[in-house]
Amino acid sequence: MPTKTLHIFTADGQADAFAAFPDNSEQHPGVLMYPDGFGIRPVLREMARELAGHGYYVLVPNLFYRHGPAPVIELPEHIGEEVRPAVFAQLMPLIEAHTAERVLSDADAYLSFLAAQPEVSAGPVAVTGYCIGGLYAMRTAAAHPGRVAALAAFHGPVGVDGPGLFSKLTAQVHLGHAEGDMTPETLAELGQALDAAGVGYTSEIYPGTVHGFTMSDTDAFNPAALQRHWDRLFPLLDRTLASS
Repeated sequence: MPTKTLHIFTADGQADAFAAFPDNSEQHPGVLMYPDGFGIRPVLREMARELAGHGYYVLVPNLFYRHGPAPVIELPEHIGEEVRPAVFAQLMPLIEAHTAERVLSDADAYLSFLAAQPEVSAGPVAVTGYCIGGLYAMRTAAAHPGRVAALAAFHGPVGVDGPGLFSKLTAQVHLGHAEGDMTPETLAELGQALDAAGVGYTSEIYPGTVHGFTMSDTDAFNPAALQRHWDRLFPLLDRTLASS
């Protein structure tokens, strides 16, 4: 599986990024994958390669490039509960500085980069995101309704911008929530807001999960939920990007 470490010009400098894509001379649909707050690291590279193996060009940007190349902060091989407070103490200022305006400015650069790659086919793209990256994916899809055909977000705070954001979505959507993040009542409220906005979506709580369940380098990891995430993601992308 070919991979590249890249630098993408943005309005504020250069973002380092990781890309994975199939090992052939064909063109493939693009997928912009936003990592969780911990950023690009071996588990994200592994997930990008897994997705690329199904026929996609996957771009994973360093969300916090303004503060340095990935990894922006030093991370242990396993991000256990005993180290999370110290790690988040370093991460939270970066997350807070990454405003909605910065997210959208960077998204313009990332999508333009994808469109210019010889390995990427013309046509729509997908956006996926994990944790805070799920919110960034939602914002990106809402800002580029003519470009983003599929949106998938996992254990992300997708509703924090309010229902007004949903009305801008034209992408097909899957939201996979952690049981520790979402009650059945809040899930129903989210569904009502998506229905009112006319969004085509699936939205479900993954049983027995806590926040971060897709990430194998954390204590939150749930192998069955990770597989469920692939089982939802692959059909969504195949259905929406097949024409490209």
